[in-house]
Amino acid sequence: MTLGAHLREFRKRLYFAAIGIIAGAIAGWFLADFILDALRKPIYAVAQQQNRVATLNYDGISSAFDLKLQIALTVGMVVSSPVWLYQIWAFFVPAMTRREVKYALGFFLTAIPLFLAGCYAGWLVFPHIVELMTSFAPANDATIITAKSYFDFVLKLVIVVGVAFVLPVFLVLLNFVGVISAKTILKSWRLAILLIALFTAIATPAADVLSMFLLAIPMVALYFLAVAVSLLHDRRKKRRQLDAESVDIVEAPQGLTQI
Repeated sequence: MTLGAHLREFRKRLYFAAIGIIAGAIAGWFLADFILDALRKPIYAVAQQQNRVATLNYDGISSAFDLKLQIALTVGMVVSSPVWLYQIWAFFVPAMTRREVKYALGFFLTAIPLFLAGCYAGWLVFPHIVELMTSFAPANDATIITAKSYFDFVLKLVIVVGVAFVLPVFLVLLNFVGVISAKTILKSWRLAILLIALFTAIATPAADVLSMFLLAIPMVALYFLAVAVSLLHDRRKKRRQLDAESVDIVEAPQGLTQI
């Protein structure tokens, strides 16, 4: 494909992904109040433990509307994850063979549950982070939490962790289509662990070591699971190649010498 063709393909995939996100955002608009109630629970729990009164604050006239719209877009991203994940895969492999179609099916069956599992992991971790970070405030002081900054914190944690859980699937897919070998993935294990540690340190506060490990352990396990799947695939691929070469040698016609 030419550069112009790649750009047109990218635009088409971007349109389809945007349509899916917008459709999910419409549903998210009606779920925004329910999600806000769930977001308030960690703050209320901290307030009860510290004998304080806790509320989410809006620092502008349009802040409540902006927050509800942001929640709707976030829900749209999560709900439409099958759509935009497929568009990413279809852009990297625009002309799929029958075997690659099977890979795409495997991608859906693994990437979507992993993305949702990652979002759920981030959702489980963030109340502990809220409890830890608010505990540093002195007893005589008040912690003023704006609704927008609070939701931005949760958004970054939940969505980014969900995307991070999907990255090992991309490694396996790149291996299956022949872009990268399993040995190359395995040789980069030190770098991968370092990047995972940096990612979890950024996604969670540096002081909260427990939350960092709760996120890092499953990500490292998924990375080595991707390595194992890739090694198994490369071994089977090499075995099929050897079998095909041996069959070609056996079935090769013998040369005849005529006098």
